[in-house]
Amino acid sequence: MPLAQWVRVAAVTALLMAPAVAQSPLPEKPFADHHLILQLSDRAPDKQALVLSVAYNLLKAYGPDRIAIEVVAFGPGIDMLRAQSHSRPLVDSLIAQGVQFDICMNTVDTLEREGKHVDINPKAVRVQVGVERILQLTEKGYTLVRP
Repeated sequence: MPLAQWVRVAAVTALLMAPAVAQSPLPEKPFADHHLILQLSDRAPDKQALVLSVAYNLLKAYGPDRIAIEVVAFGPGIDMLRAQSHSRPLVDSLIAQGVQFDICMNTVDTLEREGKHVDINPKAVRVQVGVERILQLTEKGYTLVRP
């Protein structure tokens, strides 16, 4: 077996034997060259647009199989992941291309305790603590970017 093929088989085997991360329903990208977290903790439309633009441009540059992108939204940043967000079509398009969008349920729970209903994009992944998710991913070798 050629070395390159052996390395791919070994990588897939290692991923299959590794414990699964319960909060990450998207399949791992074993051949991704880059792993990126985009932090979104700001409700400013220009910050949200920048996060979407960075994700789109990286997918275009590397292709969806060569980069793993996870957007983690917490605090005011969850506004982009509301069901009625003006960014929803772009978010859904990026999800269809393999980008994962996480929403911090601590933020949602806090808002709901204050009497503010939060209708979440059903395609967003609910994580209990957004910052904890960032920590988990950085420990797995992801690079954190806060546009």
